[in-house]
Amino acid sequence: MDLLYANDRAGAYPDSWYAATADAPPQRAPLKGETRADVCVIGGGYTGLSAALHLAEAGLDVVLLEAHRAGFGASGRNGGQLGSGQRVGQRELERLVGRDDAGKLWEMAEEAKRLVKSLIEKHEIDCHLKPGVAHACFSAREMSEEHAEADHLAEHYGYAHIEKLDRDAMHALCPSPAYHGGTLDMDAGHLHPLNFALGLARAAEAAGARIHEGAKVHDIDTRHGTLVRTDHGRVAADHVILACNGYLGGLNRKIAAKVMPINNFIVATEPLGADAARVLTRDVAVADSKFVVNYFRLSHDGRLLFGGGESYGYRFPSNIRATVSKPMLQIFPHLRGVPLEYAWGGTLAITMQRMPYLARLAPNILSASGYSGHGVGNATHAGYLMAQAVAGEASGFDLMSRVPAQTFPGGAALRSPLLALAMTWYALRDRLGV
Repeated sequence: MDLLYANDRAGAYPDSWYAATADAPPQRAPLKGETRADVCVIGGGYTGLSAALHLAEAGLDVVLLEAHRAGFGASGRNGGQLGSGQRVGQRELERLVGRDDAGKLWEMAEEAKRLVKSLIEKHEIDCHLKPGVAHACFSAREMSEEHAEADHLAEHYGYAHIEKLDRDAMHALCPSPAYHGGTLDMDAGHLHPLNFALGLARAAEAAGARIHEGAKVHDIDTRHGTLVRTDHGRVAADHVILACNGYLGGLNRKIAAKVMPINNFIVATEPLGADAARVLTRDVAVADSKFVVNYFRLSHDGRLLFGGGESYGYRFPSNIRATVSKPMLQIFPHLRGVPLEYAWGGTLAITMQRMPYLARLAPNILSASGYSGHGVGNATHAGYLMAQAVAGEASGFDLMSRVPAQTFPGGAALRSPLLALAMTWYALRDRLGV
């Protein structure tokens, strides 16, 4: 199944609230004929756009090929949360890679957060960046673990931006009966993800990068130099960057064995008006402690943007509103009957360790993907790291590529049925509170 076209119309953004409120330019021309470039970037999400921007700013000739539109994939559909640290908790990361590398990975994640904020400021990207991400817990045990992580970050990493919330404090922030407590990180943030991607595309073009949309890549021929082929053209390049994430398809089997596409879904209510305060009393984003995570925030026009729901295959459900309204009403029962004016799905990618998978596939071919729901910062940063590596400074890229990357059982061929089995199991654990 080609996930580029399985759930979407060719060259069209989904019918999301993001697309409805985005400042999108006319579609760029596809690639026609043969051209040459120092670097060919495949994929027009945060990773590819960041790589193209930083490479072009360094004076390299860059061609970016996007099968649909810039920001079409997860980069233009996600929850818009710019989190701190890596997707994996810092204590778990220390067990995974050791204290020294874990410290370096923490600083790289903080660099990623700073990079996003600086790009928005430097290029004047109007994407409604706001501070604050809360993590909500369902039990006293989960709250205790969350508070212990905050203490660990403060003691060992000097990170003092997290406020520990007990039940009353969490309820004062998010008046849902479901949550027992949590944390609030005011150095994290949230934004309009599609407008951020479109801003990166404009900045990359202003720096000299050439972006082609409607330019699906079929293969990368390395027999005589490096040639990237699309339907109607090809790029001869000294270097290639793969930035496809969940939409890689069959371009590389090594990545496909370690990075699994999954779907996620979001709804947007009608503007809530004064009732918005019954969802959140402050303009922050929230993600909770379920494995099939619920995440939500208020839009700048007062809607609840709520993401969640289980997916058991690569096709979107026929009724996304029903899929997402089930967990939404578990968190906010009072919203029953409130119209859901937008509903959309998207494909992201995960790894077994929930850490990004960065790999050097050949001396001149780099790849980054598998952000596991933490891509606003990590994907943007991964593009920057690959741009640095192409320019000869690969220390950051090499550090990320040393993170252990397990192969999914069954490889690419069995990922879909195993995904269904795994999601069934973890959804059951969520319901049982295990």
